[in-house]
Amino acid sequence: MGWAELASVPETYYTAYGSMKNLKLEASDRILVRAGASGVGQAFVKLVRSQFPDLPIYASVRKLEKTDKLLASGFSQVILEKEGRLQTDVTFSKILELVGPATLADSLAHLEEWGIVCSTGQLGGKWYLEDFDPIEQLRQNVYLTTFYSGNVNQDKLQEMFDYLAHYQVPVGPEKIFSLDTIQEAHRYLEGAEAFGKVIVLNREEDDDRTETAE
Repeated sequence: MGWAELASVPETYYTAYGSMKNLKLEASDRILVRAGASGVGQAFVKLVRSQFPDLPIYASVRKLEKTDKLLASGFSQVILEKEGRLQTDVTFSKILELVGPATLADSLAHLEEWGIVCSTGQLGGKWYLEDFDPIEQLRQNVYLTTFYSGNVNQDKLQEMFDYLAHYQVPVGPEKIFSLDTIQEAHRYLEGAEAFGKVIVLNREEDDDRTETAE
């Protein structure tokens, strides 16, 4: 694994891997990833697709301009999200919620009976659930869980790396910037075209280390 790939793994892939485990995926599932173009969303689809190549995995986005990239990255279909609501009647057995409390109620409304939502991200800028009635909102015999990336030790990290190796998961970043273009990296991440994982490398050091790593 090269330095660019290694830099892409923690904490993004660990978060995606832990969320995947907590969703208890099965070959019969239909999965939704809210914010599929995010770094964790991209890591998640690569992890899942490597083990379950035929599983239907949907991504939600606020801009359909990213559809081609999302399909190329491994998603089966793309769903438009408007004002925090999915523009579809499709339901799912497992949902990775990366927008967080801002869209959790809508995710639960698209969850099948006995399904699981793993609310891991908070990209919607809302940190807490307000006026949440668990009896009412989980009334369809569904499960709500999360994953905390601070719950980590050497064994758990090794388990993830073993998974990456066993299923040959592609872990490269979407874009690589050098230190002298770090401002360009920030503009990219803050812009509408932002997609997947971005890393910044010291090019000279990376060249030297790549040679020794080979």
